[in-house]
Amino acid sequence: MLTEEMNIFLTRTGPGAPMGELFRRYWIPALLDWELPERDCPPVRVKLLGEKLVAFRDTEGRLGLIEEFCAHRGVSLWFGRNEECGLRCPYHGWKYDVNGQCVDLPSEPEESGMRQGIKLKSYPCVELGGVVWAYMGPPEKKPPLPNFEWVHLPASHRVTTKRWQESNYLQAIEGGIDSSHVSWLHRGDLASDPFHRNTTGAKFAKSTKTTFHVLDSAGGLLIGARRDADPGNYYWRITQWIMPWYTLIPPYRGNAINGHAWVPMDDENCMAWSMTFHPTHPIPEEHVELIKDGNGVHAELIPGTFRPVANRGNDYLIDRAKQKNGRHYNGVKGLAMQDASVQESMGTIADRTKENLRSTDRAIILARQRLVKAAKEVQKEGKVPGLSPESQLVRSASFVIPVEANFEEHALDAVKYREGVQPVAV
Repeated sequence: MLTEEMNIFLTRTGPGAPMGELFRRYWIPALLDWELPERDCPPVRVKLLGEKLVAFRDTEGRLGLIEEFCAHRGVSLWFGRNEECGLRCPYHGWKYDVNGQCVDLPSEPEESGMRQGIKLKSYPCVELGGVVWAYMGPPEKKPPLPNFEWVHLPASHRVTTKRWQESNYLQAIEGGIDSSHVSWLHRGDLASDPFHRNTTGAKFAKSTKTTFHVLDSAGGLLIGARRDADPGNYYWRITQWIMPWYTLIPPYRGNAINGHAWVPMDDENCMAWSMTFHPTHPIPEEHVELIKDGNGVHAELIPGTFRPVANRGNDYLIDRAKQKNGRHYNGVKGLAMQDASVQESMGTIADRTKENLRSTDRAIILARQRLVKAAKEVQKEGKVPGLSPESQLVRSASFVIPVEANFEEHALDAVKYREGVQPVAV
């Protein structure tokens, strides 16, 4: 368990908080590119790391991410007019460009110079892989652009969604790197979910006896979860945790690779991103439709929002009859909302002073230690892990090997990025 002080250290992500300052050293997924579909389109509210922001695409196609409220009287610029290379406040006409600079102050003569001294906080943005990424850290510390495999694939080869999760980012990450829960929470779906059924991995993942072997990696942790397979063999699931909030889920043979990112909106909410991608061919249209319906690692959303149809307010539409007969082990439909239901049930910020960790929680313990160490390095102006392009260009994997085989040798080879080659999976 953690002390209350250490739990606070890990879960606070606002400006000035150690973890918040660490996170600001990375490129952050802020929006899906279709949220800003064209020049001069309506602005979009964005909340990242405790900061209320507004994003817009100006007349020249440039992206702006600036603080939400007008410097005059604090009106939300979400109500603003996006016109002629700037966002104009509807209250008194003050106008701001993509850098947050006031470019028009109608009530004051230009020669007064007042306009030049008014500037809102702004953050640089780039578009990559269907995502608008923001950098919120010191300009001189800006890292290389994101280099995950899925950001380089054609749009037809990937599907990216996001959903609002009503919990701190950390308990969501801890669920993502906890491979042992698959045998319990998701056991009813391993045989029925269209992306898992009839695979060797789904067959062996039902085993509740899990042994972990965790390796350090350049970007975070390589997490091996071992289960018994056929006599004389082990089934291994290799999860990648990449700093600061990414996971790559062990794939099942014939299916796409899946990943997550849990990005703090504030201390009590995060945006759960889900990425499904295939390195060798487009995602079939029927699979895209299944994803929209909340299959696999994605959630069905209330139209026009990022709030899941099944949510805290309606008890995740839990079906006690299906829970009892085993069709859904916890009675909630879909892998994504099964995860969200238990993670949100811990409270918006889990009280880790009361937990009792065991050997199956080794990856969680190590991830916390890596996060704390990295945040303290930032405080000392030290090196930040997970920023190098090569540390991000890795894969997850699953395989069956003989009991006597060398796990590390097989694992390190299986997770190598191989352009245009199927992932290692069973």
